[in-house]
Amino acid sequence: MKILFLSYYFEPDLSAGSFRNTSLLKELIVQKKEDTSVDVISTFPNRYKSFNADTQQDEELAPNVNIHRVLLPKTQNNFKGQIVAYRKFYGEVKRLTKGKEYDLVYASSGRLFTAFLASVLARKFKCKLYLDIRDIFREGITEIFKSPFLKIGLGVGLRPIENYTFKRATHINLVSKGFGPYFEKYTNASQSFFTNGIDSIFINNKDTSNQKQSTSDKKTIVYAGNIGQGQGLDKVIPKAAKRLPDYKFVIIGDGGTKPLLKEALEIENITNVELRDPVKRDELLTIYNEADFLFLHLNTYKAFERVLPSKLFEYGAFNKPMIAGVGGYALDFIKEEVSNSITFKPTDVDDFVTKLENYTYKEVSRDAFVAKFSRESINREMVSSILNIASGSK
Repeated sequence: MKILFLSYYFEPDLSAGSFRNTSLLKELIVQKKEDTSVDVISTFPNRYKSFNADTQQDEELAPNVNIHRVLLPKTQNNFKGQIVAYRKFYGEVKRLTKGKEYDLVYASSGRLFTAFLASVLARKFKCKLYLDIRDIFREGITEIFKSPFLKIGLGVGLRPIENYTFKRATHINLVSKGFGPYFEKYTNASQSFFTNGIDSIFINNKDTSNQKQSTSDKKTIVYAGNIGQGQGLDKVIPKAAKRLPDYKFVIIGDGGTKPLLKEALEIENITNVELRDPVKRDELLTIYNEADFLFLHLNTYKAFERVLPSKLFEYGAFNKPMIAGVGGYALDFIKEEVSNSITFKPTDVDDFVTKLENYTYKEVSRDAFVAKFSRESINREMVSSILNIASGSK
């Protein structure tokens, strides 16, 4: 059996897609039969311009498991730049798979177009298609642009691409149950809800021997991840930090709106916010263990009412209280699954400050959450699903 495995992001890159698919492939290597070959096509690290990591273009990960990383052109981290980079990826994947045959194409996609490419290839190979959908791109992208012409144009233009992509799928996995109603119309495909999960690096390395006490002079609130329009940190961090001088905010990451955040901090003359470049995961362990609070925020886009951020699983492995400015399904999920969490309305600084000031500090173990959402256990079930689809059983 031959499987084509597409993921735009892959380790050593720093992104939710990279962490998800690298760990998934490792489990696939464990479960696959000896005569099953896997061709992985991804990219060199490109998520953040401020992060570089040495890696090979071609790598044999295991017998009959090979990865090829596409070198993308240097572009701006904006919509136009992403289109240029994706066209390069699209062309290289087509070239690398020319003349080959596959029994199944697997693709993990947050921006639709990797899934679209997988659908094109599945038609070409006349094989099964397994899509792992991490976001609803058409909904999200139409909210980013202010121009009504762009909103309508993208909404209308992306619909046939979306239908072409999903109507070819044999199976569709959705990382959030909030996506369920949107995909009900695609009855051609079986569906599952394998969420993101907690990697063992976070489960096995949390420090519980020296917990923070509420008598600390200045409490530290840490955010680590993408700094883009989706997170909307520039809308909440500067104003909140100004009203919370007894707290220190540490913002780790990069992204399209980091300059806006930096500018807002300078305008407000904020001194209790520290901006840092992205760091490797092993460095995050120390930062999380030394933090008092772990912070998560999503912008006020309607599309985000469906999503389930991967970051909350990472944070949930630690005993630290989580602060989350989210709504919709993510809010319901946190209230049900993640104990010791402070939730507030996205971009609502008053709500954030009030909730934090009324909170009595404590650290609580989330053993049940960790056991339920261990990445290892989720991957075992998802890989079993992929192999069942590839072999013809559902």
